[in-house]
Amino acid sequence: MSKRLDQSKLEARRIEAGKLLQRGVRPAEVARRLKVSRTSVGRWQQMLTSGGRRSLRGAPRTGRPPLLDANAQKRLIAALKAGALAQGYSSDLWTLGRVGKLIETLTGQRYCESGVWRLLKRLGFSSQRPAKRAMQRDETAVRQWKTKRWPGRLLKRLGFSSQRPAKRAMQRDETAVRQWKTKRWPALKKRPPERAGSSSS
Repeated sequence: MSKRLDQSKLEARRIEAGKLLQRGVRPAEVARRLKVSRTSVGRWQQMLTSGGRRSLRGAPRTGRPPLLDANAQKRLIAALKAGALAQGYSSDLWTLGRVGKLIETLTGQRYCESGVWRLLKRLGFSSQRPAKRAMQRDETAVRQWKTKRWPGRLLKRLGFSSQRPAKRAMQRDETAVRQWKTKRWPALKKRPPERAGSSSS
């Protein structure tokens, strides 16, 4: 697929074709040199004969003018970069609705959400999903859960009681501890949990 040219390049190509045609170059040769279709060259030749080289110039841009001028766009960008908290929102997350309200507050112009989306894309902003993380997350509590509470729940799930002895032995037998860690604990971990309905006799 051919690369799209902007209006000024299209106009320059038409004017170049007009110069070639006025010099007497055949339309097929003009089409080959400028890499355009013969139909386009034929249309340009008709425009040239009816209105001269001026008719090959591009028409002024049609369509609806933008609602926000360059100054308003700069103010909007600055407000967006300041963050949603600076605008009085409870979180620093911009949604299309919030941006639409911000535009209306700053400029008095109203945009629908799809218009806000197109404007943001034109201004170079992209949609980003925030990381799913609790605002009130307590890292110490998470660490404690992972190291203390979860192993106890795992043992309970495997069928072991989590009762602690009343007093810890004053002296620890390191050989017994090593034997427990290397032989007995792995065997207990592999043991399937007892089912709720089964009874031991």
